[in-house]
Amino acid sequence: MTEPAAGEETFISHLVELRDRLVKASIGIALACAALMLWPGPSEIYDLLAAPMIASLPPGSKMIATGVISPFLVPMKVTLLLAFIVALPWVFYQLWAFVAPGLYAHEKRLVLPLVISSSVLFIAGVAFCYFFVFGRVFHFIGEFAPDSIAVTPDIENYLDFVMSMCLAFGAAFEVPVVVVILVRMGIVSIEKLRAVRSYVIVGAFVIAAIVTPPDVVSQLALAIPMCLLYELGLLVAPMFARVTRAPEETA
Repeated sequence: MTEPAAGEETFISHLVELRDRLVKASIGIALACAALMLWPGPSEIYDLLAAPMIASLPPGSKMIATGVISPFLVPMKVTLLLAFIVALPWVFYQLWAFVAPGLYAHEKRLVLPLVISSSVLFIAGVAFCYFFVFGRVFHFIGEFAPDSIAVTPDIENYLDFVMSMCLAFGAAFEVPVVVVILVRMGIVSIEKLRAVRSYVIVGAFVIAAIVTPPDVVSQLALAIPMCLLYELGLLVAPMFARVTRAPEETA
């Protein structure tokens, strides 16, 4: 019986390591989900998520469920989504632990801060969307509803809208991390990124117009933070590049 080649054995070991990290990340999400089901519970979590929409409806109005199992399934999906957000630092840590053995010492000094900042920025984007954007968008849209229309949103459609918006804002808040990675890997210089600033601003407004509802409030709420975070990335990228510079680069 022939023994596996060194390259094949290394590839298999990487697959095993990846499987273990995915299992650990899944366990973290499952534990967070179990804790959230115990307290505050799926119903309370969905009520919290629906609060911005309910506040924009006429007094006494409620959302509707058109599916038979929607009143059970939708709160469970919301709980799982929140569990993923809560466990996001743990998920990113597992990703870092998987790639860390293949990095040099100076590169490891870059990865862990990026993992922490990625988690914080994504959560900050979701929080910004919930606390600042939703209430204004729903109020803006509600003002255009004719008196002959009873606004009673379906909970499944509302969940799809909330998930897409939270994902868009969470990803948009990762702009500084993308800038830092591009500069540190030498793909784009900081001078080039500064030179294309005007194109980035236009691109931010185009992206906001595509991924948000057709209202000015949500588009500005996404485009303006993206532009500001891009400027933040331009300020932070040179510092990260200096801190994580290889010994031969500093000689």
